[in-house]
Amino acid sequence: MQRDRAQRSGRRFLGGGIIAMGVACLTVILAIAVSMFGAPVAAESPASTSPDNPLRASNGNAGDATSSDAKASDAAAPAPSAPPGEHPLDAALAIAHRVQDHIEKDVKDYTCTFIKQERVNGQLLDPSTMEAKFRPKPLSVYFKFFKPDDVKGREVLYLAGANGGKFVAREGSGLKRALGAVWLQPTSALAMMDNRYPITNAGLGHLTKRLIEIAEEDRKYGEVEVHFYKNAKVGARNCTLIEVVHPTPRRVFLFYRARVYIDDELQVPIHYEAALWPSGPGKEPPLDESYTYKDLKLNVGLTDADFDYKNPNYGFVNK
Repeated sequence: MQRDRAQRSGRRFLGGGIIAMGVACLTVILAIAVSMFGAPVAAESPASTSPDNPLRASNGNAGDATSSDAKASDAAAPAPSAPPGEHPLDAALAIAHRVQDHIEKDVKDYTCTFIKQERVNGQLLDPSTMEAKFRPKPLSVYFKFFKPDDVKGREVLYLAGANGGKFVAREGSGLKRALGAVWLQPTSALAMMDNRYPITNAGLGHLTKRLIEIAEEDRKYGEVEVHFYKNAKVGARNCTLIEVVHPTPRRVFLFYRARVYIDDELQVPIHYEAALWPSGPGKEPPLDESYTYKDLKLNVGLTDADFDYKNPNYGFVNK
């Protein structure tokens, strides 16, 4: 009954049956919809840090032009060129496939603080920080936003195979919260506003799958440099950093530089960032997208209740 009322309310909004202020508030609610791999930090000076930025760039090897504070040891050095007959991406693809197999076979669920920042319609949006719960099978996602302050308390929940394929979202406070929960299809125009990917693409499995797809496409071409760094850091976590660079802009390439940090203990990617080509010599490459899985905990034993919109610990249903 609560859900039916929320859906009817959403239709009234979309049909124009509410004052302009109400429509504007609904639009804000819908903008929370998604986060894929989820995402770290803003494009600041590489040495800068903040509570939202768990990475710290320490040298020119692996952090010189991003805000992401991604740190490689001063002793780390790029791997030598690929052996004859091998594409530079082959070694990176081998690692990615091992990671993908590990996630599919061994990762049942996980929690983290998820930080994302994306460029949408040419504009780099502010980073978002949220509590996150994920379960790969069936795909289940829950977000509760901490930052920015204007969305604090916002909640989003998606459960594959339930609720007519829709996700539910509700704001955290004020008039926008009073409007109640809203249900939307993940790929609808309103759901995708200010998001690069639908919520159905969220999580480590989708991130790894997408990176493999991009690498396999890039493998058809040359003009790529691939470097590996040991002792890279994401916060206090030891990682192996894989850096892929396309020195020359081509239509077939999506980015100038991508960096993937594989946690050495957990054997999953806990940070990914991609940058576009610099506007000129000596210019920093602008951040395109960035995702961080901070304080990641695997196989914590999440249950169906963690992905039930009626869970009394969530705020989708009026108490």
